[in-house]
Amino acid sequence: RLKPFNRLQIILQHLKMSKHTDSTGEVLLEKRGGAGIITLNRPKALNALNLSMIQQIYPQIKTWEQDPETFLIIIKGTGGKAFCAGGDIRAITDAGKVGSRLAQDFFREEYILNNAIGTCKKPYVALIDGITMGGGVGISVHGHFRVATEKTLFAMPETAIGLFPDVGGGYFLPRLSGKIGYYLALTGFRLKGRDVLKAGIATHFVESEKLPALEKDLIALKSPSTENIADLLNSYHVKSKIDQEKEFVLDEHMEKINSLFSANSMEEIVKKLKQDGSPFAIKQLETINKMSPTSLKMTLRQLREGASMSLQDVLTMEYRLSQACMRGHDFYEGVRAVLIDKDQSPRWKPAALEEVSDEFVDDCFKPLGDNDLKL
Repeated sequence: RLKPFNRLQIILQHLKMSKHTDSTGEVLLEKRGGAGIITLNRPKALNALNLSMIQQIYPQIKTWEQDPETFLIIIKGTGGKAFCAGGDIRAITDAGKVGSRLAQDFFREEYILNNAIGTCKKPYVALIDGITMGGGVGISVHGHFRVATEKTLFAMPETAIGLFPDVGGGYFLPRLSGKIGYYLALTGFRLKGRDVLKAGIATHFVESEKLPALEKDLIALKSPSTENIADLLNSYHVKSKIDQEKEFVLDEHMEKINSLFSANSMEEIVKKLKQDGSPFAIKQLETINKMSPTSLKMTLRQLREGASMSLQDVLTMEYRLSQACMRGHDFYEGVRAVLIDKDQSPRWKPAALEEVSDEFVDDCFKPLGDNDLKL
């Protein structure tokens, strides 16, 4: 028979193991001090969101929102490379091809989660350290606080895969200063580090290595108000010296961006870029020429309409667009070219902006009746 001490050791060992196996979940949800902490834990997939992660995060946010002992919510990613590089596009593609429910459910539940974050009554702090794209933007940008680091890489690259900058992109992008949001949405341009703050996407900038200390201090706050949390974030922000002197990467191009991307149609934007003829304009033309013409037209209208809509109305509109993409050609072709075969040569249908009719675009925005997103 086991000596009592050995038996205890084995029980402790077992407890340690079971706690350990728990940390292999795709998303970790824990309460520490006054903070609810969401950790995206798919480092090999750059913490990309899948449906099961969304289905775990949403009810937890709702629970913490009601809990008088939870004063803030923190969301972060593991692995050091990415906060969250997007949604699980491969799974959605496979589902869409066979008409599986996942192609509806994923977008529906993802947008419901985006809305829950946008309307969250508790301060929500996203530590966007590393790659933050697409779906990763949706679970950070609508919260109260977004902390960027020198490792942050932000982009909404959807037009390159026959999609559009969803997850509430139609809400936050047109609200950035000037026409930056239109530029980011149509070209998929990547912002790095402090530029994510300067563009107005992040609210604070803190050195990556200081995040564990910041998190510890956030957890230690006693019944904090939103102001207390803001003060703590500001105190870290002002001490961060990395790239402090560097000017915003788009500064020298802002005048051009604001005039070129203020046109009412994609054709007009292209015409303006051609007329401008500067190295910057030519580069934008090259980029835009690689994108799905259907996606570009959809996106420009999405942003122009979203500029004066509530987040809820934007997400309802975007759900309609997502389902139009699932019914169409370009999304599957874009995913094939960029993510599966990686030949980077998508064959878009239609292949030119002029061939994408206004009627077709109108159709993408039509209500879905009983299948509409309900928020």
